[in-house]
Amino acid sequence: MALTPRQRTVSFGSASASRAEIDEGLRSYMLRVYNYMSLGVALTGAIAMVVAMNPAVMQAVALGPMKWVLFIGILGLGWMAPKIMMTKSIAAAQGAFWVYATLWGALIAPMFFMYTGESIVRVFFITSAAFAGMSLYGYTTKKDLSAMGRFLMMATFGILIAVVVNIFMQSAMFHLLLSAVVVVVFAGLTAYETQAIKEQYLEDDHSDLTTRKAIFGAFMLYGTFVTMFIWLLSIFGSRE
Repeated sequence: MALTPRQRTVSFGSASASRAEIDEGLRSYMLRVYNYMSLGVALTGAIAMVVAMNPAVMQAVALGPMKWVLFIGILGLGWMAPKIMMTKSIAAAQGAFWVYATLWGALIAPMFFMYTGESIVRVFFITSAAFAGMSLYGYTTKKDLSAMGRFLMMATFGILIAVVVNIFMQSAMFHLLLSAVVVVVFAGLTAYETQAIKEQYLEDDHSDLTTRKAIFGAFMLYGTFVTMFIWLLSIFGSRE
């Protein structure tokens, strides 16, 4: 999930606040974002492993008609969660995030059954390295990534159409090409979203709003990370 960043007019509170205090607040805020995101990824992995180790549960939840319920739930939360996180209580924001991570875990459980554990771990570290590099770039670059972000967001709609088309084509070559495109697009989105999350920070925000922003930022980066992992696994994963 991506967010169009506001213009680069971030206010850092009172003029008397020192640069060091501002930087410390921003680092603390970004650390909360990454902590929430990491816990969400961990929850997704734990749910996927539990479901994958129980064939009866996986058959009922992730392989049967229930998978469409999971898919619709993920799409629905992807649409509704931003509003919940930014306008409702912190408990509601956290609930939406954890439910989202749980639904993803159940949905991708068949991949944990389909691919070897070694390849899953390998791809996880590849994804983590790529994500960390692009997120660091988004955090440190002075370049405005807004235009790139808008283009990549439009590209995601094209990707969605291509995925639907390939459901009927069943082309392995097209799937491989699409996988590479998805990885490149979402790597770019990682940088863009990181910059957008950074620019959301306001030094004089009250604590509740800062917490909701951190949860929302984690939600954005979580979705990007999981998407990259899934498509990288389809490229580099070794099947059982």
